[in-house]
Amino acid sequence: MGSASDTMGGTIDPGEARHFGAMARDWWDPRGSSAMLHRLNPARLGYIRAAIDLHWDGDDTGFAPLAGRTTLDVGCGAGLLCEPLARLGAQVTGIDAAAENIAVAQAHAEQSGLSIDYRAIGVEAMTGRFDLVTSLEVIEHVRDPAGFVRGLAEALDDGGLLVMSTPNRTPLSRLALITLAEGTGRIPRGTHDWDKFLTPDELTDLLRRAGLTVTDVRGLAYSPATGFRLSDSTQLDYFVTAKRR
Repeated sequence: MGSASDTMGGTIDPGEARHFGAMARDWWDPRGSSAMLHRLNPARLGYIRAAIDLHWDGDDTGFAPLAGRTTLDVGCGAGLLCEPLARLGAQVTGIDAAAENIAVAQAHAEQSGLSIDYRAIGVEAMTGRFDLVTSLEVIEHVRDPAGFVRGLAEALDDGGLLVMSTPNRTPLSRLALITLAEGTGRIPRGTHDWDKFLTPDELTDLLRRAGLTVTDVRGLAYSPATGFRLSDSTQLDYFVTAKRR
C-alpha cells in the first residue's frame, strides 16, 4: 500500500523498489493499481492536518498551515501525498527508491503547477533536517526497520513532527490486505509480507530508541459503507506521530 524508499542505505529490498516502480505509470489513476492509496488519502490528510494544527498550535480553518515549513515525504511514490502537502504551503521534498516513480511524480507536479523537489534516493542519503517528515505505508516494506526509523529521526529538525502509518500485524490485517485485497486483485499480488508488519508497540519502541517521543497512536479502519476512517481500533492499520525529545 506504500512505496519502497531506501535501497541506497540498505534498509529496503531492491525487489520492493522494482515492485512499486512497475506500478509507476498508473499511480495517478484512481482506478488503477494504486486505487487503494487514492481511497486512503482523505483519511491520511485529515489526520496529518489535525496533527499539524495540534503540534504548531495552528488554526484549523487556515488554507496554508505549512507555509514557511519544510517537509520530507519518504517513500513518496508518484507524489500522492507530496502534492497535497505542497498545496498546504510546505516546501516539499519527496524521495523514493524507484526512479520510475520519481519520473512520474516530477511530470505530474509540473502539469499541476507545483514546485516539488523529487529525488530517487534513500533517507540515509538525505542531508539537512525538515520541520515535517512523513512516511506512510512504507516501513512494512523495509529490510531494516530500526535503521529506517533512525534515518527518519535524523531527518527531523528540532521541534519537528514525524507522521507515519503502517498496517498492524493482526489476523484482521492478514485477512483484509492479503487474503481479500491481494487475493481479489484490489492490491497487486506480492505487495505485502504480513510477517514484516509492525505492531504499534514495536514501532513506538523503535521511535523511542531513535530518540523521539511518541505523541499519538490512532487507528485507521475500513468499511464498505464509509471507506477508510480514523478509528480507536488499530487492528487494521494505524498512524503514529512523534517529535524530537
